Amino acid sequence: MSRLHFRSVFVSDVHLGLRDCQAAYLLDFLRTVSCERLYLVGDIVDFENFELTPFWHPAHSEVLAEILGHAARGTRVTYIPGNHDAILRRFAGQRFAGVDIALAAVHVGVDGRRYRVSHGDEFDRDHSAPAWLVRLGNVLQRFICAANRRVNALRRLFGLGYHPLSIAIKSRIATARRFIGDFESRVAATARSAGFDGHICGHIHFGRIEDHDGVLYINDGDWVEHCTALVEHADGMFELLHWSEQRARLGLAVTAPPPALVPA
Repeated sequence: MSRLHFRSVFVSDVHLGLRDCQAAYLLDFLRTVSCERLYLVGDIVDFENFELTPFWHPAHSEVLAEILGHAARGTRVTYIPGNHDAILRRFAGQRFAGVDIALAAVHVGVDGRRYRVSHGDEFDRDHSAPAWLVRLGNVLQRFICAANRRVNALRRLFGLGYHPLSIAIKSRIATARRFIGDFESRVAATARSAGFDGHICGHIHFGRIEDHDGVLYINDGDWVEHCTALVEHADGMFELLHWSEQRARLGLAVTAPPPALVPA
């Protein structure tokens, strides 16, 4: 099968073991692409949720098998655990079935620019909200995900494609927009102070490519709500893709003329 080839692919916040995980779309993406580097940027398996409400769909096993298949075909796979799969952090520095476990990584672009890669939950630690607000946020997140699941189930009945309802909701809530903006600013400021040209992360389930005064903030999004992945082309250009029945380009960091949009 002919695959779309990229220099690097970044995927995070898959949450295998969560009922809302969009594993079928991710599986299609993984089977469609090939790459030299595959970064799994945290919360790939949701061990935290699995302890509370055990759930596992056969497609979740297929996703893991496809990731291992990439490693077996020669892709260098790096798994950076997040807060929901933090149990794997104890294995940092080790390799399992061709997958390297690391707490963070440094990705060097075609042009030599250096990007720190981490899940992103470390940027919450010094900005923790009151416990009641965290619990309220978790309840609202579950509500949004449940609404997203039900709305898209109805859309499928009418032959319509996937629509990330939650991105429209988050974009209209002032508190959510402020949280996202503050998170971006902290990530970019930390990258600048550490001498990096940018930072690639996940964690907040909001894919985005944004230049912060010369420092590139890139969030590869998630596969629970928005179905997004970050890809790096051979010429060094970063592209944020939404991947469902209707594929779309959500953001670019242009270093060369952009390629044609990936065909559906």
